[in-house]
Amino acid sequence: MTSSPLPSTSETREEQAHAVCLRLLTVRSRTRSELAGNMTKRGYAEDVVASVLDRLTAVGLIDDADFADQWVRSRRTHAGKGKRALASELRTKGVDDDVIAAALEGIDAGAERERAEQLVDRKLRREALADTDDTKVMRRLVGMLARRGYSQSMAVAEVSEKWAPERDR
Repeated sequence: MTSSPLPSTSETREEQAHAVCLRLLTVRSRTRSELAGNMTKRGYAEDVVASVLDRLTAVGLIDDADFADQWVRSRRTHAGKGKRALASELRTKGVDDDVIAAALEGIDAGAERERAEQLVDRKLRREALADTDDTKVMRRLVGMLARRGYSQSMAVAEVSEKWAPERDR
């Protein structure tokens, strides 16, 4: 009867870390930095973390560029985020600045202005009905755009342009 050697502790820890990453990746895609942080928080050694992340990157399960592209597309469509907010969110997730720049390069000023216009259109009528104070309505709409990462100058211009005809009603 031949007994197989027991796996070493480092091999066992690496497989546990691999399983943790796979579970996290089944919920949603994640950046290399997010996975590294999660494994470090769980007490895995740096060499184990690096080895697991290299394995997952080699088979294509971790791809920060693809993650950034998906994140930008999703957050622009569903949350109406501007370039500044998207860049900040990606930095928080540990994405490199070069990858962020590449993911955001498809958004030009015209596309960003168009998205801001859609957001203002959607909220303008409700705000106008709720309050007759011009200053308050302007402040709320500009604030809504600013929180979503649009520049103040664009927000003011867009709200002013849309608010003028609404005010004359």
